[in-house]
Amino acid sequence: MSQLDTLLQKIEDKTYTIGIVGLGYVGLPLMWTFHQNDMPVLGFDIDEKKVDNLKTGTPYIKHLGTEMMQTLATSDIADATTDFSRLDEADAILMCVPTPLDHHREPDMSYVEKTTETVSKYLRKGQLVILESTTWPGTTEELMIPILEKNSGLKAGTDFYVAYSPEREDPGNPNFNTAKIPKVVGGHGEEALKLATAMYDTAIVQTVPVSDCKTAEAVKLTENIFRSVNIALVNELKVVYEAMDIDVHEVLDAADTKPFGFMKFTPGPGLGGHCIPIDPFYLTWKAREFERHTRFIELAGEVNTNMPTYVVDRTMHALNTHKKAMNGSKVLVIGLAYKPDVDDMCESPTFKIFDLLKAKGAEIAYYDPYIPEIWETREHAEYTGMQTVDWNKETVSGFDAVVISTNHSSIDYAELAVWSECVVDTRNAMNGIEHKGKNHIFKA
Repeated sequence: MSQLDTLLQKIEDKTYTIGIVGLGYVGLPLMWTFHQNDMPVLGFDIDEKKVDNLKTGTPYIKHLGTEMMQTLATSDIADATTDFSRLDEADAILMCVPTPLDHHREPDMSYVEKTTETVSKYLRKGQLVILESTTWPGTTEELMIPILEKNSGLKAGTDFYVAYSPEREDPGNPNFNTAKIPKVVGGHGEEALKLATAMYDTAIVQTVPVSDCKTAEAVKLTENIFRSVNIALVNELKVVYEAMDIDVHEVLDAADTKPFGFMKFTPGPGLGGHCIPIDPFYLTWKAREFERHTRFIELAGEVNTNMPTYVVDRTMHALNTHKKAMNGSKVLVIGLAYKPDVDDMCESPTFKIFDLLKAKGAEIAYYDPYIPEIWETREHAEYTGMQTVDWNKETVSGFDAVVISTNHSSIDYAELAVWSECVVDTRNAMNGIEHKGKNHIFKA
């Protein structure tokens, strides 16, 4: 029996151990999904706290709940560790590590490079290495494989297998979890594709094989570029229609009744999250190598990046109607998470709104039921330790203006309408709620 046939048999027998490097919002649900299908899983992370939480069943990503963590903690086919020498225990190594942008808006591949270096130290024959992080087309074959081959002395496609399969997580989405989202897979050679596809087929509703790794890498970028460009379009429409005294949300709702040729996107205060504010610029960076320009991507980035400025301008206008200056006013921002009903503040536009409000002399505070305290981040260290205010009439009514940046479903917006005299709504959260007239609720 060939090496490939032996590994495929292990997958069929469910004795094929899957190692997952990075136990964040991508890696942890992936670990759970394979575990739910009786596949042995071994999680790796440099963060001792995450590993300890997994071993004790303590949730650290709120929207995933407690049942998952408690089940993994007591399972005899799941384990987690900070000891990367145990990588040789895994038959497949799935890398779910960050791929942020640096201060020059160019790809920061340090996490991928360091993780690949670590994997290469323990790489053995027959292992499958898969990158799930979003990145520029060519990363797997131009960056990863040379590192793996040089440090291990093994040959990709002969001694070990390499594939790329982009994560498609949508944290907090009640309709689509990891198991229900089709998995795009590109392999470095036919055998790698066959092995990776068989592995994902054990746990994912559908696998979508493509011709190679760089095509799979391009698929994920295209998905997020599509969203970025369309969000920028409706953000631009919001600004234009506001000047015309037209409610962009009413326009979009009506347009959405067309059963063909229209896909509804909603405007907001700017982009947040792990993907849309970042991923499109990976293609912009890579396109320069081929002397091509990504004008739509760059224009969309410009529009979306400027939305927090628009929000603050609208807040200043709202305060003026109440005969108050921004300088010295107390402003409460609702929502620090980048999207509703999650506790993830990655790339949240609220931080930019904070910066702009402070620059104009406002005193700022925030309310977010999912984030009681701001933990340390690379980009916004000055807000570390800042805590959410209490949600009650006495507290909220003490602010000169309230800006809705994230529309968590657990917030009582009818109460807000009573408690605050000046609300700036970037999410249409106050739609349909009775208010006190035109100088009460301001769309932004």
